[in-house]
Amino acid sequence: MNAFQPDFLWGGAIAANQAEGAFKEDGKGLSIADILPVGKHRFDNLNLEIQEDVYYPSHEAIDFYHTYRADIKLLAGMGLKCFRTSIAWSRIFPNGDDAVPNEAGLKFYDDLFDTLRFYDMEPIITISHFETPLNLVKAYGGWKNRKLIDFYEKYCEVIFKRYQGKVKYWMTFNEINHAHTLPFLAAAIVVKEDEHKLTDVYQASHNMLVASAKAVILSRTINPDFKIGCMLSLSPIYPASTKPNDVFSSYELRRRSLFYSDVQLRGQYPSYFDRIRKENEIELEIGDEDMALLKRGTCDYLGFSYYRSSLHEDGMRILGNTGGLMGKKNPYLKETKWGWPIDPIGLRYVCNELYDRYQKPLFIVENGLGARDELDPEGGIIDPERMQYLKDHVIMMNEAIRDGVEIWGYTWWGPIDIVSAGTGEMEKRYGFVYVDKQNDGRGDRKRLIKESYYYYKQIIESNGQKLDFAEFV
Repeated sequence: MNAFQPDFLWGGAIAANQAEGAFKEDGKGLSIADILPVGKHRFDNLNLEIQEDVYYPSHEAIDFYHTYRADIKLLAGMGLKCFRTSIAWSRIFPNGDDAVPNEAGLKFYDDLFDTLRFYDMEPIITISHFETPLNLVKAYGGWKNRKLIDFYEKYCEVIFKRYQGKVKYWMTFNEINHAHTLPFLAAAIVVKEDEHKLTDVYQASHNMLVASAKAVILSRTINPDFKIGCMLSLSPIYPASTKPNDVFSSYELRRRSLFYSDVQLRGQYPSYFDRIRKENEIELEIGDEDMALLKRGTCDYLGFSYYRSSLHEDGMRILGNTGGLMGKKNPYLKETKWGWPIDPIGLRYVCNELYDRYQKPLFIVENGLGARDELDPEGGIIDPERMQYLKDHVIMMNEAIRDGVEIWGYTWWGPIDIVSAGTGEMEKRYGFVYVDKQNDGRGDRKRLIKESYYYYKQIIESNGQKLDFAEFV
C-alpha cells in the first residue's frame, strides 16, 4: 500500500560550505568552515587563521558557486520536487556584524532560487548550516555571546524580506544538538574538556534557541505563509541489553538529545533539564524576555537527519547527543565501509517516536549512504549498495506514514558528491552524481551520473511505488 501523498516532496540536500567553494569571491567573508583542514583530526588544535601549505576543502569544494545552473539542471533530470541548501551567512554579512548586507551575495541566492524555481524545485533553506562568520568567533567568542542573537536576527530580517516570494520552507539552524559533539561547527565555540564545557555548550545552545524563536516570530510578520522548522540530528538510541540500568541510561541519553526539539517545538525548557543543570552546576545567562520568546517562537515542523541508530549501555559517556555517538557495535546490523550501522527500521522507529512526542509534521531532510565509488572499465559507476539503502529506507518511511505519521518530504543527503562536514573528505560519497575530486583536492570536478541516479528518478516518478532496481545493476 503506497502511503505517499501526490504532493510529497522528494528531493536532495547539500550545504553551502560543503558545495559552493568561492570562499572569498564577490565579497564573501570567512566562515568557520573555511579554516578547517581535511582529515579526521580537523577539529584538534584549532587555528583560526588560514595557514600556508594547508589544504582547506571548503575553499573550492565542488565549485557549486559557479556550476549551480548546470548542476541543478542535472539534478532536475531525476525529477526532484525540492532542493535543500543553506545560505552562507558570510556571503550576506561577511563579518557577521556588518552594518549593511553584501549585495553580491544576495544576488547569488536570488539567481540560485530562481534557477530552482525554473526547474519546479521547492527551495528548502537552512539559515545557518555550520558556517557562522569566523569574525563572530574571533571578536565575540561565538554563540556563547548573546550579541550573536541580534546579529542573527538582522541577518534573518534581510533574507526573509529579500526572498519572501521565492522561499517558503526555512530551517533556523542545522543540528544544533551537535553543540555537544561538534561545538565548533554547531555553535561556533571553542571549548575545552573541563568542568566548564557543559556551561559553555548550554549557554551557546540557549542563545541559539532564543535566536531561533526570534526568527520564527519575525518571519510571521514578514510572510505568514512561511513554514519555519528546526533541524536536528535525531538518530534513535537503543539499550544494549535488557538490564534496567542500560535501559534507563539509554533513556536519559535520548532525552538529552531531544532537549533541543522539546524547546523548539514545545516552547519551554523541559522539567528534566533542571536536574541536569543543578548536578552539573550549570549557570546560564538568561534574558528577562527569553522564556516568553521561546513560548511564542515555536517551530512549525521538525526537520531531522537520520543515518543510523546507536547502541548504548550504562557507563558510557552520556553528556552528548545520540547523533554524534557511535555507541556499541550492533551484532544484528550490517555496517557501511565507514562503520556506520545500517538500520532502515530505525527510521520508522524514530518517525513514530518524534510524531508521538510532538504531533507536528516531520521532514526527513538528511538520509543517505556514504560509500567509496569506483569507475568500472566502461567509465560508469554501478552502486547497488546505495540503491538498496535507499529502497529500504523508502519502504520504512512509507510504513511510518501508514502508522499515522505526517511526513512532508524526504531529501537525500548529497545528491551530488560534496565535501564531508566531519572530515572534509570527498571520497566518502553520497551522491547520485559523481564529482571527480579526491581528498587532497586533485581532480577536474567533472560530473558523472551513477546508476543510482536513474533509480531515484524511478522512485520519484512512481511516487515511491516502483522500488525494484534489478534493471540498474
